[in-house]
Amino acid sequence: MTAPLDELRELEAQALQELAECAEETTLRTWHTRYLGDKGRIKNALSRLGSLPRDQKPVYGAEANRIKEALQVAYEQAAAQIREHALERELTQQALDITLPGRLRRRGRLHPATQILRRICAIFAGMGFQIFRSREVETEAFNFDYLNMPPHHPARDMWDTFFTTIPGVLLRTHTSPGQIHVMRAAAGRPIRAILPGMCYRNEAISPRSEIQFFQVEGLVVGEGVTFADLKGTITAFARQLFGPQRQVRIRGSYFPFTEPSIEVDIDWPADDPNRDRLTKGTGWLEIMGAGMVHPRVLEAGGYDPRRVTGFAFGMGPQRMFMLQHAIDDIRLFWQNDLRFLQQF
Repeated sequence: MTAPLDELRELEAQALQELAECAEETTLRTWHTRYLGDKGRIKNALSRLGSLPRDQKPVYGAEANRIKEALQVAYEQAAAQIREHALERELTQQALDITLPGRLRRRGRLHPATQILRRICAIFAGMGFQIFRSREVETEAFNFDYLNMPPHHPARDMWDTFFTTIPGVLLRTHTSPGQIHVMRAAAGRPIRAILPGMCYRNEAISPRSEIQFFQVEGLVVGEGVTFADLKGTITAFARQLFGPQRQVRIRGSYFPFTEPSIEVDIDWPADDPNRDRLTKGTGWLEIMGAGMVHPRVLEAGGYDPRRVTGFAFGMGPQRMFMLQHAIDDIRLFWQNDLRFLQQF
């Protein structure tokens, strides 16, 4: 009986000696695997219990369990000591004063495109407009046919369209299809709504052109709506966004879904050093297209053009943000360059 017990005590002494030499966490893990692991030496010593005589088993088993528990306690103490030493080395070797207050993380901000969209929506909401969201994937009927552009109409060439592999389905080229959705949802009731959203055109990317961009569509429908209402709404919006002294100029234009159609300019401040570049020397800057809703569009939306009239407008919010801050490259909105985004 003496020999098995002596072997156990020699095993204990050897394990404690090796444990004392462990100075790093990696060597400590190796020690634990060698002695206390599932295939470790303590496990092997316990497996000998079955081969001992019956009268020797209680003494041998009790001693083996005592050694196992003692080694486990010694291992945990050594692990705690090694972690404490590692933390002390890290604090003394690195230039870190843990008594200093923590550094606050910089909070995120709204993207410039989101900022101008919210500003535009807030202005029109103050004038009683509701915000209506419409889908970005459209049918050819909504994007063209219901907007007075039947198949083979030459006006379709004004929009470079992304068609999908599904016949008659495309990425909308403008927010104007939303007019039909709004009118059909209103079911003959008066409308005063804006429709912000993303549009897509297959254009060459340049400082002034992108294949995706935001637009904000506006629509007012009801009895007695006149061109004077359109002009008043546009003027009020322009002065709230660009300043109370802004003057509005209206020029004749053409859009298939409005008649008459106009383009709207505002005068740009003479003291702005970018005035000549932005206005090409004219002093006026285009901000949107607009007009009275074409009777055929009203009919497509379910309204009787003999009883009601309406006006619509469309603007590019990113372009307006560029005008406000003298930004000359629309591609900056999508490049995620923090040097640009953090300015706003």
